[in-house]
Amino acid sequence: MTGSGPPPNPHTSPDTPSSPDTPIPPHDPPPPYAPTSPRTPPAWDTSDTRPTPHTAHTPPAPSATGSPAPDTRPDPRPVPLDRLRLPSDPSALYQELRAAHGPVAPVLLDGDIPAWLVLGYRELHQVTADPALFSRDAELWNQWPRIPDDWPLLPVVGRARPPVPHPAGEGRARRAAMIADALTAVDPARLQGYAERFADALVDGFCARGAADVIGEYATLLPVRVLAAVFGFPAEEGPGLAAAVNGDGGTDGGQGLARAVARLVERRRRNPGRDIASRLLASPEGLPDDEIARDLTSLLTAGHQPTADWIGNSLRLMLTEDRFAASLFGGRRSVVEAMNEVLWEDTPTQNAVGRWASRDTLLGGRRIRAGDLLVLSLAAANSDPGIRADRTVPTGGNAAFFSFGHGAHRCPFPAREIAEVIARTAIEVILDRLPDLDLAVPPQALTRRPSPWLRGLSALPVRFTPTTVVGPEY
Repeated sequence: MTGSGPPPNPHTSPDTPSSPDTPIPPHDPPPPYAPTSPRTPPAWDTSDTRPTPHTAHTPPAPSATGSPAPDTRPDPRPVPLDRLRLPSDPSALYQELRAAHGPVAPVLLDGDIPAWLVLGYRELHQVTADPALFSRDAELWNQWPRIPDDWPLLPVVGRARPPVPHPAGEGRARRAAMIADALTAVDPARLQGYAERFADALVDGFCARGAADVIGEYATLLPVRVLAAVFGFPAEEGPGLAAAVNGDGGTDGGQGLARAVARLVERRRRNPGRDIASRLLASPEGLPDDEIARDLTSLLTAGHQPTADWIGNSLRLMLTEDRFAASLFGGRRSVVEAMNEVLWEDTPTQNAVGRWASRDTLLGGRRIRAGDLLVLSLAAANSDPGIRADRTVPTGGNAAFFSFGHGAHRCPFPAREIAEVIARTAIEVILDRLPDLDLAVPPQALTRRPSPWLRGLSALPVRFTPTTVVGPEY
């Protein structure tokens, strides 16, 4: 049914640029640089003497990033990042921020906590390529005295004994290598088999109805089911894990996930298998079980939602754009092209926290103080007019996007490969099973989840000719 081999890897194709995230091949070509040019924001009291990244201060040391001379004009009023929850298409806001501030814009996080939003492709590359100057160590943050214990972004910042990808320095590198080794050992054929089996089972659940919500009944259920299998969970725990990861159980769901992962670690400590949990437990790093459990939980939750959104956003593109509709069922190439275009135009991870300046410097003409937080706008960098003057030109196989990050703290390459197999298989299976799949609502009726961090659909209603199930429920 989906027995065609994996498509050519767009990240390593010899005739297309390598993604800036990709550790393979060992030498990345430089990105295509070019010079870069409705909630009312709260009043910014310029007489306030609290330390913020947006107030004037002593000129910094010379820039190590090659940024242009600093803009000495007073900064325009910072923009609440929460505004990104409002528009269905955030590109207009990114455009507005670029016009007002240039490639690095002052923003406010929850509670009016100041930060910088890095919008420029070149500037984002500079930040992610220089971990000494722009550190992943949250302890450097100059705003900690203002952060309450219940600040909603604390889990994102990750100050207290964080799992990968938050640690900094050599310890983080060793831990990341341990996880990458465990992910690399995943058998591609086994992964593909899990993805096809669970995808077929989910389609069986709605194929006889002639209508479904692809997000709620498919895209948000499949990645966690497949990841749970390669992690080492028994198949019968998959539905419960999906509910917990998707937040269906509230606080109890989170606690249930933690208990399930702890049980998995305990089982695999006694009885190792051919799975990710067993490989982490066998690592020479010798981490205690509770830290292995935290890393597994982080991998499961961090890998699930972006992959689910990759599936949903790609299917939306294929069902709404005429150029994809014409070849929707004519071959696999259109699936790979749609997935690649989504990573440029509609990337699941829009913005990410972040980096902290280890000393005063310049970036994009802005004075950055030691301890300032920089939020990485992956989506804005992907649409930077300095590298993509005409966004109507198809991206083809160009994989120089920032959707998986860049530098030492990028998404591990094997994790990207796993996500790609799951997403591609999900799309291929549903198109194979439901050959006349079509939107059940006008495209303009589709809505997004309100989040400045992840971009995905709230629902994707579809209709199709009812079909019969193909196998037992797994």
